[in-house]
Amino acid sequence: MNRNKISALIVAATLALPAQAALRIFACEPEWGALAQELGGKFVEVAVATNALQDPHQIQAKPSLIARARNADLVVCTGAELEIGWLPLLLQQSGNAKVQPGQPGYFAAADAVRKLDVPAALDRAQGDVHAAGNPHIQTDPRNIAAVANALATRLQQIDPGNAAQYARAQADFAARWQPAMARWSAQAAPLKGQAVVSQHKGFVYLYDWLGLKEVAVLEPKPGVEPTAPHLQSVLATLKATPARLVLYAAYQDSRPSEWLAKNGGVAVVRLPFTVGGSDGAKDLFGLFDDTLARLLAAGASK
Repeated sequence: MNRNKISALIVAATLALPAQAALRIFACEPEWGALAQELGGKFVEVAVATNALQDPHQIQAKPSLIARARNADLVVCTGAELEIGWLPLLLQQSGNAKVQPGQPGYFAAADAVRKLDVPAALDRAQGDVHAAGNPHIQTDPRNIAAVANALATRLQQIDPGNAAQYARAQADFAARWQPAMARWSAQAAPLKGQAVVSQHKGFVYLYDWLGLKEVAVLEPKPGVEPTAPHLQSVLATLKATPARLVLYAAYQDSRPSEWLAKNGGVAVVRLPFTVGGSDGAKDLFGLFDDTLARLLAAGASK
């Protein structure tokens, strides 16, 4: 066989080889799926367990999700007990040793940030209280930046062959995210110091970032639906400490907030809460663009 024929066979054999498989990522919430895609690009395949119109506390460990976890190379979730009602069972049923807590294939975003609302003592009688602190870290873009750094490092650890690509993607994301945060902070200046009411204790990181003051919560305890007597007590509170806005997340029933808006004369604001929670929140940048636009429009209307 001549040299040309041998070369042709080598080329043909090389072309016939399967492409390197993408790193399979199982994300618990849309924000982490979006971030993993930002950092992983064509080198990852991302599946997200939930959508923006689902309560991330209340998810069923369905066979389809177990199958996704079974085939995953990396599980990316919030942690801080947000998924405690479903993720441990899902991971156990998956039989995938490399994505169990404590393994490199398990990544908890909340481990990368400073937690707020950490209880001094744990008492489940107080409702859906998380021992590690409030888990809704995605409402502060500074937390997204911190998680991006940690997640990029983890991607490089478990997929060293593509480490350089993940490092470049992280640098590109940071180069776009940092100016966006500066722009959002400037836009949000009129919101600083405004008194607000929350339907669920889900916005503490947003308030910490923007300087908003939470004066009441519609849920009598975290995760407990508002009762008529409690709503009346919130209304009485607002007579002494007026609020401008009442906020609820896209996945929540709006009726408690609408009741307060009607009876308390405050503006009601439906926030996307995560990627996909509104038409404008198509990605992480849109999430904060739309969140601020809604807050500013409601605040200006009062």
